[in-house]
Amino acid sequence: MQDLKELSERIAAIKEEISEKTKTLADSKSVYELKKTFLDSKQGQIGALMKEMKNIPNESKAEFGKTVNAAKEWALNYFEKIDAEMKAKEMKLRYESEKIDISMPAKKVEYGNLHPITTVRNQLTDLFASMGFEVYEGTEIETDFYNFTALNTPDDHPARDMQDTFYLTPEFLLRTQTSAGQVHVMENNKPPIKIISPGKVFRSDDDATHSPMFHQMEGLVVDEGISLCDLKGNLDMFVQKFFGEDTVTRLRPSYFPFTEPSVEVDVSCFECGGKGCKLCKGTGWIEILGAGVVNKKVFDNCGIDSNKYSGFAFGIGLERIAMLKYGINNIKMLFESDLRVLDQIDD
Repeated sequence: MQDLKELSERIAAIKEEISEKTKTLADSKSVYELKKTFLDSKQGQIGALMKEMKNIPNESKAEFGKTVNAAKEWALNYFEKIDAEMKAKEMKLRYESEKIDISMPAKKVEYGNLHPITTVRNQLTDLFASMGFEVYEGTEIETDFYNFTALNTPDDHPARDMQDTFYLTPEFLLRTQTSAGQVHVMENNKPPIKIISPGKVFRSDDDATHSPMFHQMEGLVVDEGISLCDLKGNLDMFVQKFFGEDTVTRLRPSYFPFTEPSVEVDVSCFECGGKGCKLCKGTGWIEILGAGVVNKKVFDNCGIDSNKYSGFAFGIGLERIAMLKYGINNIKMLFESDLRVLDQIDD
């Protein structure tokens, strides 16, 4: 480059090139890349003009430098303007892609519910707690003594058979009833005793109304002068609070090794009021639990004076109560977590 005229022509060509190339840019990143090709101090086209200073006569060097710097300032301002426009365009596109149409219906928020068995357990626990019962939770693995022997279950009783009980070893097993917890309580506490013992139990049984794993809630009251009348009074209060004030109980003779006398407890059908319907199979009554006066042999096995103290016990199947309350006809529905079933239960 020999003179300022040639420099001016070169700068004009660079400006024209910049103007044309910026028309095709798509984003701010491409603006940055193009800016480097012209303004980079080492390889940029405008930066390279300063290297021509050595070929310019001394009297023209000042004017040459001034012209190159003016071109550099123009390019900087031009690219800054283009970059700002491109970033504004990108921000607008981002806002368009992220904007929310507030006129659209909101997404449905799904709320979970407690499982029916958990709900029934909580309700029964609160109910019996209001009647003065304390809660005791035993262990799911028990010894043969606490699960059978201490509860006056004979050695040849069918419940001890391998096909009915899940044995872990000849001595240890998965408890078949929460009554085992009552033995622990009576061994370690002096009367008066008034407890409920909820929890899982296990039996080798499986059909529409039975499951290998299910839930029970045992109740135990021990004191002086306790009789079958006290049992009925407590059960009357329980069913009236749980099923309705008009519900009444009926006791039928039965047999359990750990109670004498033993009874099956029915309640008047809370669906039809005792008139007869599909739920009660036309009888007007629904069986809900087994109960009785604690057998003296159980007291003796637990170290309680059976001549001084007496008591009553009852056992409630939580699945049965849940099935009755929510109209479920197959116990397996309670364990399959089918949302079509659970969505209908909102208590």
